[in-house]
Amino acid sequence: MVQGIAEEFGRLDLLVLNASGGLELGADAGYPMRINRDAQVRLTVLALPLMPPGARIVYVTSHQAHFCARVPVLEEYLPVATSKRAGEDALRAMQPRFDKRGVGFTVVCGDMIEGTILVRLLERRKPDAVADRRVHGELPTVEEFARAVVTAATGPAPAEDTVYVGGQDYLAGMAAWPPP
Repeated sequence: MVQGIAEEFGRLDLLVLNASGGLELGADAGYPMRINRDAQVRLTVLALPLMPPGARIVYVTSHQAHFCARVPVLEEYLPVATSKRAGEDALRAMQPRFDKRGVGFTVVCGDMIEGTILVRLLERRKPDAVADRRVHGELPTVEEFARAVVTAATGPAPAEDTVYVGGQDYLAGMAAWPPP
């Protein structure tokens, strides 16, 4: 894919990393880390030489993953959360490389998103998990989350490196995060 982009366009102005996996039945224990960390990092390493100054990388994640060291995570989602957080950490460690090339990096982090398959599956399997999130306010919609991703990708460079969508309870006490 990256070779095709190089041949066809000669450059890549935007890379949105939105892969997520780990809940698939029958997947081996290492699958979440391969898809949520290793594949994200590999694609970034391959794509970075094509990215000119001003290009952007947007990493899409969930509050459950971003805050997994700080808040309880559903047991079924733990492999996804820890591997997505590992992917975020690995990409953040690449920040000096991004800076050297003048490439922006933003994480877009969302609460459970209304209308997604995850919410529908949880409503069937663990309805209390979704109800517990709704206690803190309405869940963001797919449109709201998409708007945040598009803004991170194409709008003015965000002042912060992480954009949060929904889940204000997660953000309470952020001054104490990350832990020492």
